[in-house]
Amino acid sequence: MTTTTLNPPGAPSRVPAPASGPAARARRRRILHWIAVHTLAVAAALFFVLPFVFVFLTSVMGDDQAMSGALWPTAWHWSQYVTVFRTPGFLDWWKNSLLYAGLGTLLTVCSAVPVAYALARFRFRGRRTAMVLVISTMMLPPQVIVIPMYLVWAQQLHLAGTLWPLIIPMAFGDAYSIFLLRQFLLTIPREYIESAAVDGCGELRTLLRIIVPMARPGIAAVALFQFFFCWNDYFGPQIYAAQNPASWTLSYGLESFKSAHSVDWNLTMAATLLVMAPVMLVFFFAQRAFVEGVTLTGVKG
Repeated sequence: MTTTTLNPPGAPSRVPAPASGPAARARRRRILHWIAVHTLAVAAALFFVLPFVFVFLTSVMGDDQAMSGALWPTAWHWSQYVTVFRTPGFLDWWKNSLLYAGLGTLLTVCSAVPVAYALARFRFRGRRTAMVLVISTMMLPPQVIVIPMYLVWAQQLHLAGTLWPLIIPMAFGDAYSIFLLRQFLLTIPREYIESAAVDGCGELRTLLRIIVPMARPGIAAVALFQFFFCWNDYFGPQIYAAQNPASWTLSYGLESFKSAHSVDWNLTMAATLLVMAPVMLVFFFAQRAFVEGVTLTGVKG
């Protein structure tokens, strides 16, 4: 049998007291902090996303509406992208950009990893001097050496009008990539290398079997940096490939496309979005490895 206790007649009913005190104030503080942080995050996201939304909406507008200042298309003209792809040379620009970015990234990674490993793990006289020399090359503007380098590639090697003067030097390392990888490799405990040496692994096998798998985030960050640089490079193709339209990349060909369609803003925006799309997709799918590689890169000397 259960016993129910009732309030005496005329007695006020018990109402739970409102929450007060340090716990309630802390809860309100957490709620306000959450609102403030997410409001700033949403505002920052809109700041970066809205330009891409504007480019996309303009690219699907008609010819008359694109010049009117309207913000939303009355009709969606997807044929703009077909027109851009049918532009003479556009597919060749795509192929050249993929060749330049893909092969350049592969050569940079393959050449930078051994050098970074040597500077990070080997103890030899002049190691710090070698590192200083590598870093000092990053301080040299490319405009300083562009004329003598062009004379070498054009007059002696006869490679002007191609992308090979831009691709071949990447097989000999890149100062920034070497520096970034070296800093990452310094964060790997030396005990792994010593254990591999005890098991009979040589330096090359240790590099391929131990270091490279552990350095995947750093290698991914270097590869993404190099891919973005090659894909967006305008100065290099302008110097070496300007006289041969068959060797143009998307970054340089877009300038020609914009000049030919200076009043067709919808076509220009469609071409711009097609040029940006590969970079955005690559970063979207590889952002975790990219952020991890940059975050874990140490600053040890």
